[in-house]
Formats: sequence, C-alpha cells, structure tokens
Amino acid sequence: MAKKNKDRISFVEDGMHYMQCEICGSYVQGVSNEAESVTCSRCVLFLITSIESKESKRVVNKRISKGPRGWHLMKEYVDKEGRVFHKGKEVPELKGTLEPTKIKKKKSIKKKEFINKDLIVLNNERKRARKVDRKRKKKLLKKRLS
Repeated sequence: MAKKNKDRISFVEDGMHYMQCEICGSYVQGVSNEAESVTCSRCVLFLITSIESKESKRVVNKRISKGPRGWHLMKEYVDKEGRVFHKGKEVPELKGTLEPTKIKKKKSIKKKEFINKDLIVLNNERKRARKVDRKRKKKLLKKRLS
C-alpha cells in the first residue's frame, strides 16, 4: 500500500500512517492521510536553534558585577558603581554608602622559582628531622645494650 507524494514515501502499518521526513528522510508516525509532506521533530528543532543563534549574537546574561575572581565569596565586596554585596548577594540599602573594595594583586612567582624554593626548604627540614631521629635511635640503642 505504498504511495508517493512528491517523492515522499508513505505507508500504513497496523492502522498507523507513516511518512518520510522531507529533510533527513527518517519516518514519522501518526501523520494524517491528507498530509503532502512532513518534517520530523529533530529537523524542526535544528531549524529553530539555527535561526535563534543567528538572531541573538549579543550577550543576554551579563555578570552582575565585574569584580575580581571570587568576589562572590568575600564577606563584603563593593564594586566601582557603589553596589554592596554580602557573600555574593546584593544589599540595595547600602548602595553608595561604602568605598569600592581595593584589590591587592598578588605577586606572581615563576614556576621554577616556586618549586625550587619550596623544595629546598622542605628538603632541608626533612634532613634535619632525619638527623634528629638517627641521634635518638643511637641513644636508645646504647641504653638498651648497656
């Protein structure tokens, strides 16, 4: 019982009408008998998302405040506009009452310097601890032997 409507294959199986999608060619079930062509849900979704992405190029969801990293974790942060935030939540009653938070930049250390300094310090501490342990062990052995 197959018939062709504009090069689209359609058929009826167990009382359910099937027709081929006009874009991808997959079969869509539950189509009316009078339908001439069908577009499947995946193709419709693809078409809608491609149209929306072309239309909305501007950023819709901007950050509330452009502060330093972790500003929302600070107990109190005041941005350049005077908005006050306590633990990341804005307190509108205090807007403009406090001075902007001053951000101290940390001095960056090169990876080699950081590793070398820390490793040297750790190594020296371990050596001292080993020497002390060896001396204690020798004393304990001498006491036990005598």
